[in-house]
Amino acid sequence: MGKKEVEMLIVGSKAKAALKDFEVNVASDALDGLNMVVHWYIEQAAKRAGQNGRKTVRAHDFLVM
Repeated sequence: MGKKEVEMLIVGSKAKAALKDFEVNVASDALDGLNMVVHWYIEQAAKRAGQNGRKTVRAHDFLVM
């Protein structure tokens, strides 16, 4: 069974430019890793909103403590 394709949610050129501001190189798999983190944050925020009886995700749902 193959790996499921995950939709890219970030703008690659913008993320690369932001990283370049820190004077680092960007590996070919870096954006895929960042995209997976974004997907995870979205999932966690949706769960947190649901656990609090809301269907609306709010900014504080993205905060991880």
